[in-house]
Amino acid sequence: MTAASALLLAVALHVTWNLLARHVPARQEFIWWALAGHLLLIGPWALWALLGQVHWDATLATCVGLSGAALAVYFLGLRAAYRHAPVALAYPVARSAPLFVALAGALLFGDRFDGLGLAGIGLSSLALVLLGASAWRAEAGRAIAPALAAALATTVYSLSDKVAVGHLPDYASRLGYISLGYLIAWLALTLALYRRSGRCLPAARPPAPLLGAGALAIGNAYALVVHAMASLPAAHAVALSNGGIVVAAFLSVFWFGERQHRRARLFWATVLAAGLALVAASGARAT
Repeated sequence: MTAASALLLAVALHVTWNLLARHVPARQEFIWWALAGHLLLIGPWALWALLGQVHWDATLATCVGLSGAALAVYFLGLRAAYRHAPVALAYPVARSAPLFVALAGALLFGDRFDGLGLAGIGLSSLALVLLGASAWRAEAGRAIAPALAAALATTVYSLSDKVAVGHLPDYASRLGYISLGYLIAWLALTLALYRRSGRCLPAARPPAPLLGAGALAIGNAYALVVHAMASLPAAHAVALSNGGIVVAAFLSVFWFGERQHRRARLFWATVLAAGLALVAASGARAT
């Protein structure tokens, strides 16, 4: 599977599970159930592939720990943000990390970007922040802090995943790596649920079709981005995976009828699309 096809599929899966997470009632704890479903349906096979195909060392073990901890912060931040703002407002802030990933990638991994790539990453990062900034009022403004925490976590796990992908020979082992990180994140979410409600199991469960869709989407969405990192700088892969935000912004206005600040949201979603097009053009020119 090429990096381009992996990222296109990742975008579709990101949109799917984030829209479900926002529109399923909060008491059903969709992210908790989706992670549990992934671990039950896909985890055993993926973890078997990881354990059977990968030579473990301290670097890979550290990456798993860092990625799992960062994913826990990311999912907890998203859960909190979605209680106050729609996907089209909260998710862009949570995914505003490509510029930081690019800077760290240049320092840590020697990643190099041409002017087109840097312009695209900068423009898309600006558009992400300003797309979310249209929510910085009233109730929706309470989503800012947890969404920013999720953005910081995105930076951490993206860099960790870039290091790990060199140890993972194929898609099955990369999905296993994601599953192991998800297990850490799911345990953290379970602890947070227990501290919040005194229960280890949510009070309600999403409908089975939605839960199944979420379980299949949530793990493969991230594994596909890690798969693309094998041949792309981490910043390119993270930036291009944000194409789902453009789709979510337009769907939220025209399909779900979320009209709050719709003109600003559609404008910045269009600017984001332009920035991602520049990143894609840079990657195509490099290859």
